[in-house]
Amino acid sequence: MRFRFLLQPGWIALTLVVWVFATACFTLLAPWQFSRDVERETQNNAITRSIRSEPVALTAGHGEWQKVRLTGTYAPQDEALARLRTVQGEAAFEVLTPFRTTDGTTVLVDRGYVRPVNGIKPPDFPAPPSGEVTVIGMARPNESDARPAFEQDGRRQVYSINTEAVGKGIKPGYFQIVEDQPGAINALPLPKLDAGPFFSYALQWIAFGVMALGGWAYFSWREIQPGGALTQERTRRKSVAEMLAEEEDAYQETRQNG
Repeated sequence: MRFRFLLQPGWIALTLVVWVFATACFTLLAPWQFSRDVERETQNNAITRSIRSEPVALTAGHGEWQKVRLTGTYAPQDEALARLRTVQGEAAFEVLTPFRTTDGTTVLVDRGYVRPVNGIKPPDFPAPPSGEVTVIGMARPNESDARPAFEQDGRRQVYSINTEAVGKGIKPGYFQIVEDQPGAINALPLPKLDAGPFFSYALQWIAFGVMALGGWAYFSWREIQPGGALTQERTRRKSVAEMLAEEEDAYQETRQNG
């Protein structure tokens, strides 16, 4: 039967690999890149709106990257450094300082970044101003790691920007300070407003899946045709012992006939 090759172990294994790969391309890898493209577009739109809009007063909730005006005083005694950060391709600490607003709410302000000394230790940096100030920051959500702050090299440090890690009683989320604000050190640069490669990557994964299935279908069709490599009976190669035995038999037959 022409379809008998489909039951051969090698062909079954190849079919499994091709279909698992194609399924992953269509249901996991391409959708993952499409979702990243949507996230990047949403972020770009939010940053663009923030740049063009005026700061708003602190309320119960803000969209990410929205500019918010805060009036109150810094609380440097609870300050912490976010470690293991990367800013513009280089190692950095981010300076996180609680800020008590005039209505009694405590929020977290990311005052910017500083470069480590010898690649590992936090440097000296300016303390925030004392007294009441007004600052503008962009609203950002908490990061996921809430491990509590710890002391190292004379500074409180945290593994991520999370209000639960910095201290108790701080409003969830934080505000990334913009340039030229009271207490700002080196304001963090905004993400690049480009679409990124995610949409093209998604199309590539779809193309890879189609190519894999197309190749499998083509070679299946080739095998179904008369003369397919897997449908032909293969001649077993003789061993050296078998060839020597045949030569011996031929020699003996020649002697007998002679």
